[in-house]
Amino acid sequence: MSIDRRALVARHTIVVTEPDPESPLSVGNGEFAFTADVTGLQTFVPYGTQAQWGWHTMPNPEGHTLADALTDYDGVGYPDLHGGHAAGTWLHVNPQRLHLGRIALDPGDATPADLSGTRQTLDLWTGLLTSCFTVYGRPYTVETVCHPARDLLAVRVEGGAPVTLAFPYASDGWHTTADWDSPDRHTTLAEGRHLTRVLDDDRYHVTTEPAGERLGQHLFRFDGPEVVIAFDNREELPSFEEVKAASAEHWARFWSTGGAVELDGPPQAAELERRVVLSQYLTAIHCAGSTPPQETGLLQNSWGGKFHLEMHWWHAAHFALWGRADLLERSLGWYRGILPAARATAERQGYAGVRWPKQTSPDGRESPSPIGAFILWQQPHPIYLAELVRRVRPEALHDYSDLVFESAAFMASFPRREEGAYALGPPLVPAQESYWEDRARVVNPTFELAYWWWGLETAQRWRELLGLGRDEEWARVQDGLARPCVRDGVYAAIAAEPYTIRTDHPSMTGALGVVPPTPLIDPETMRATLHDVLDDWDLESTWGWDYPMLALCAARLGEPETAVRALLMDVPKNTYLVNGHNRQWPEYLPAYLPGNGGLLTAVAHLAAERCFPEGWTVRAEGVVSLP
Repeated sequence: MSIDRRALVARHTIVVTEPDPESPLSVGNGEFAFTADVTGLQTFVPYGTQAQWGWHTMPNPEGHTLADALTDYDGVGYPDLHGGHAAGTWLHVNPQRLHLGRIALDPGDATPADLSGTRQTLDLWTGLLTSCFTVYGRPYTVETVCHPARDLLAVRVEGGAPVTLAFPYASDGWHTTADWDSPDRHTTLAEGRHLTRVLDDDRYHVTTEPAGERLGQHLFRFDGPEVVIAFDNREELPSFEEVKAASAEHWARFWSTGGAVELDGPPQAAELERRVVLSQYLTAIHCAGSTPPQETGLLQNSWGGKFHLEMHWWHAAHFALWGRADLLERSLGWYRGILPAARATAERQGYAGVRWPKQTSPDGRESPSPIGAFILWQQPHPIYLAELVRRVRPEALHDYSDLVFESAAFMASFPRREEGAYALGPPLVPAQESYWEDRARVVNPTFELAYWWWGLETAQRWRELLGLGRDEEWARVQDGLARPCVRDGVYAAIAAEPYTIRTDHPSMTGALGVVPPTPLIDPETMRATLHDVLDDWDLESTWGWDYPMLALCAARLGEPETAVRALLMDVPKNTYLVNGHNRQWPEYLPAYLPGNGGLLTAVAHLAAERCFPEGWTVRAEGVVSLP
């Protein structure tokens, strides 16, 4: 008997009955998203209205370039100059992602405390956000919906309050999305239904139906009960009802296809199922765009809105496991566009192939940082992601072979021959970034070594499938890679002092879990390592993707109880809010989508491998395990 998917999704319809500023609700389509407060718009809190294309660059009168932020490490230049350095700071914060416009009700002098009868519902099956409330005795109903294929929001208001649209300047803060206090630094041109936004050398266009009344320099009011606002520079606008119907069709199709998992049994099964369903919705609207997402998606800025490529696997690998590889491919192709920049980095540093950046924006330029410039574990990601796609769509072998082979060429040229083995680093900052101050001497992190071997082996298999034969130099490096450091019967994080710092990401466990089995990792030593981490680690310092990583390690070792215990670990950064977001810190990271994506990857793998504990009833359709 198949899963009743509509009932599964309906069980987790989000209903909010009082203002909760830490758990706002969003509508979106992967390329564009709008996040609302309890009124269904941004009446009291200007959350994000963001799109994958929406970026801004501050003026650069000094003409700073990446060459101005390099430090020499044994003859190789790394862009590590940042704080207190003019060029490094400018390059680090630019470009930044834009807040495209605050769409709100005009509440008069009302505050959230003046609302009563609040009931806000996000219908996941249709994508419709309905917000009901009363202000000063007057009832309102606001319907908010996003077009599934356009950067367009449609709003219907019952109750008579006008809708307003306000525009900010960009913010160069790490975790701020807009500057509302600099009206003279940008311009809003208006001509009927068409608005043009000018911010320094950047501009974008907004079309509305109806035309708005200008109230101020960057403020417009719409008095009709229905308002449609598009940020895609297209003349024709659909009606509210047309957008609502298109959204309903899109989301019904989304939930009716792809994978589904239904969980029952112990009390925590319902909560894990809720997290799974909401994470599917959130990653579809925030992580399924044409570029890798930032860690907070399109909700608000984190690190200036830039995306961190070492997180791309966590954001997007799950799509291929849940029968939605097409959503992964939307951003996988982006790497091809930055091949010239990544190749230039490798050439400047004396390596073959391409070196992918860590923290970047659509142009692929690395952001100067004493951490990011030295991180390596994003390098095999395009190989892994392409392999996930190839398993479900064999034609991907031809579509992504250039990304796979260019990635592998760098991986084969980067290790140094030392003491009879090929070593990774220095300089290097591992996935567990606690060692960043020791970057000039960090060598052979356990996770990266295993990932390096598997990435090269996968690239070799692609060569064989294409009839090219194995590359001898790649094989020489792969076979000669240093073995991970073992101390007191467990894997160390790195092969240099201090070996293992027991905070932050326990990345050693990713060497058998995220990474499939390799000759470099002994399962019993990894079993001892996993339990050493669970028994004696500062787990409150871990992050949202660490719990899926631990769960995947346990699953590879055949420990289902340990896997589920890790997924549901009761620590602050494994909190999942009412809206489904994996909060890390309320102020800076109220959402952390690598956690949501990692959860989906782990649950798909556990379900496909039948690795849930006794007492759990698991029904799964259309999900597959990791390689």
